[in-house]
Formats: sequence, C-alpha cells, structure tokens
Amino acid sequence: MIATAFSNFAAACTNGAHSGFLGFPTWYEYLKQTTDPNSGLCTPQLGSLSDIWLIVAAVIEILLRLAAVIAVIFVIYGGFTYITSQAETEATAKAKNMIVNALVGLTIAVMAAAIVSFVAKSIK
Repeated sequence: MIATAFSNFAAACTNGAHSGFLGFPTWYEYLKQTTDPNSGLCTPQLGSLSDIWLIVAAVIEILLRLAAVIAVIFVIYGGFTYITSQAETEATAKAKNMIVNALVGLTIAVMAAAIVSFVAKSIK
C-alpha cells in the first residue's frame, strides 16, 4: 500500500548522493530505496515509524541549504551596498554589518546542515 503511494515519486536511485536541484537533497534522501526490475526506477520505502524522522531530517537539511544560499545572496548584496556607499559612514557601517551578519548566518547554516546530514546518515 505505502509502496504504491510512493510510485509517483519514483526516480533514478541516488545511493546517498545528492541528486536534487542544485545539489539539494531530495525529501526521501535518507529512506531505503528499492529498484523496480522492470522500469529501473527507485521507490522510497517506509519501513517503520522512525523513517518519518528521516524525512523530517531531509526537509530540515533542504531548508538549511536554502538559508545558506540566501546568506550568500545577502553577502553579495552587502558587498554591492558597501561599494556604492561612497564613503558615507552610516551606509558603510550598515553594509559591513550586513556582510558580517550574513557570514555568521552562512556559517551557522552550513554547520547545522552538516550536523543534520551526519545524524540522519547515522540513523539510517
């Protein structure tokens, strides 16, 4: 029953490699996958209730990676603001603050994504 429900999400097997958009993990990244011998497509398998936590971990990792991308965008925007501040002390200070805060956010997001990935792989 559950296997047929996931047949709509069948794709090529990833074997733990990130194959989603821009290297983002898929929502079923940490689930066991079985290959259909006829079509060669993989179907994620829910074996127990603890597998739901693996889905939650994958979704959290996707959100953390998205936060890292947004932080990089803020670093670029802060750099642009710094360059165009024309030596105005208030604008320069605001731009520096934005860059520092974005770099701190980027560091936290990358470290948190690594921790979530490590924990999910150890549970798997």
